[in-house]
Amino acid sequence: MKIVILDSTTANPGDLSWDFLKKYGDLTVYDRTPPSMVPSRGRGADILIINKTVISRESIEQMPGVKLIALLATGYNVVDCEAAAAHGILVANIPSYSESAVAQQTFAFILEYANRVGIHADMVRSGAWTNCNDFSFTAAPLTELAGKTLGVIGFGRIGRRVARIAEGFDMNVLVNTAHPEKYAEYPYRFLPLDTLLPQCDFVSIHCPMTPATAKMVNADFLSKMKDGAFLVNNARGGEVDEAAVASALKSGKLGGMGADVLSTEPPMADNPLLSAPNVYITPHIAWAGRETRVRLMGILEQNIAAFINGAPQNIVNASC
Repeated sequence: MKIVILDSTTANPGDLSWDFLKKYGDLTVYDRTPPSMVPSRGRGADILIINKTVISRESIEQMPGVKLIALLATGYNVVDCEAAAAHGILVANIPSYSESAVAQQTFAFILEYANRVGIHADMVRSGAWTNCNDFSFTAAPLTELAGKTLGVIGFGRIGRRVARIAEGFDMNVLVNTAHPEKYAEYPYRFLPLDTLLPQCDFVSIHCPMTPATAKMVNADFLSKMKDGAFLVNNARGGEVDEAAVASALKSGKLGGMGADVLSTEPPMADNPLLSAPNVYITPHIAWAGRETRVRLMGILEQNIAAFINGAPQNIVNASC
């Protein structure tokens, strides 16, 4: 059994070990793989492990020996799953490993906006408090979360975790989801977007990327939001019309935004959000805590062991 990892660096920048895979076969690890080298590096592998390396139909046709593409991620849009199925290749993803981490990142954005810890800490470091005439000063408006309303769009594992955390801050929670009937046991109001958006002080996106959600957060969406509301996107960058959001931030329609994902990663220098006011952007790190990555690699091992034992799990292209 030959196992090849095409892009190990983001999941394991060096603080963890891939040695646990060696008991399943001969292991080759590449930090990164450019598109042109995917076929040559993957050729001869039985199991191909990837994170964000694109596996196209053309690459699949040049790697006839591959039997399993094992993702180091939940999303599988980087793989042509239909082509993989046509060539008898299974594609396994890693679901439900990062809900705690992504929910934590969501509230990192919300709390930064509410408490402005960063700007005040920077001012203290620069001497502003030392030179202040009073025992206390504020450099930006502060917000108490209790009593505020959070709109959660998408109610999978991450959306549900975010809603529970919001309850701990005594926030009101409104939910928009495609299938509210599945969640009758939850004590939240399930509303259509047109009704939800005008009521929310904070809106957090947690739905999967589909044709229906592509650029869902557009000018029309933003026009329905409460003036000065704060938007969080830790789902997929393609769900946001970045030019429309930048315009709303500049006009003050949006009070601020926190985003861990952008439409193109790394972003182009002219991405309008990079120069917009009151926006906090992090480089797709919500999933990258050590504990989360240990869990990720543990499920990867389970997927590989299950495949080798003839009972593959977490297969996303079985119906293709």
